[in-house]
Amino acid sequence: MVICVVVYMLGIVKVLIVKLSAFGDIIHALPALNDVLARPEVDEVHWLVDSRFAFVTEVLPPQVKVHHIALKGEHPLREIRRVVKELRAEKFDLALDFQGLIKSSLLARLICPKVYGFDAKVIREKPASWFETSTASHPDEINIVQQVRRVAQSPWLSAADVNKPITYKPPQVHQSFDVVLPQALDTLKPWVVFNLGGSFATKELPDNTWLQVGQALKEKGYAIVFCWGNAKEQTKAKQLNEAGLGYVLPKRLSTPELCTFFKQSFAVIAADTGVLHLAAALGTPSISFWGPTPRERNAPHGEMDFHVESSPDCGPCIQKTCDNFICMDMIQSAAIVQCIEEIEAKI
Repeated sequence: MVICVVVYMLGIVKVLIVKLSAFGDIIHALPALNDVLARPEVDEVHWLVDSRFAFVTEVLPPQVKVHHIALKGEHPLREIRRVVKELRAEKFDLALDFQGLIKSSLLARLICPKVYGFDAKVIREKPASWFETSTASHPDEINIVQQVRRVAQSPWLSAADVNKPITYKPPQVHQSFDVVLPQALDTLKPWVVFNLGGSFATKELPDNTWLQVGQALKEKGYAIVFCWGNAKEQTKAKQLNEAGLGYVLPKRLSTPELCTFFKQSFAVIAADTGVLHLAAALGTPSISFWGPTPRERNAPHGEMDFHVESSPDCGPCIQKTCDNFICMDMIQSAAIVQCIEEIEAKI
């Protein structure tokens, strides 16, 4: 204990953050990362991410050293051995499990003997708490940003602070990127981004609702730019744009391109996805719609973040499939257009 205190006082604490995925979840963790970086005791911060989501870590501050692990590769066990061996050699003083899964807690524990994680009462996979020190949460910490900040601060919380709720801080991306966007966008300003993806089907807005919103915004003088992340979304975007709403991006944008694109957008309309959370973290006005996932827990709550919630009796259910799919049908196009008008009033 004395050695640990001396190390902390000397400011040479070396921290590993384990946050493997996914897009939006990594954005949610940015305020917690800032908490760690701000600690005077901390000298180095490393981040372990699943290779499939390494593109998101391009928004992290440059002083954070990122490590990749291919858990879905051809030889996952061999990959785990490689990463554990390499990161053990770093000799971390402590690890922070921002994921709350068995795989993340095990990886953290194999790499570092001192691991902090979520409260065992709220952790996503209960056995994960067996391998780490659980951090008692406060009932007022509803948003996931607050819960991750609690884990980040837990190694240093005083007895007096343990019973105080961690405040919500909106994620922010401070990195700036200088990239060239498609020339066609120059003629479309002001534009509103439609992100059609939903990560799973129950988050997706009906096509007809998108069209109604698009027509209303076109009448108000906006162009619609369709943003997509896979072939299915691209096809859907092209079909919706047959009504002549605006422009379909010709390719999937990289992270630097997305950041530049969102910074130039009037607003982004999206479901609970990584795209939504990245846009909000960049300070772009966002309009999100909520049915199967809980707005209080997941949504960005910055000054320019607006929400449309269906609130069915059966939700939020957090289900990827549904036999009585009504929550997205309950989202009214007029409510989304009204959010645009509220953004106009604030700008």
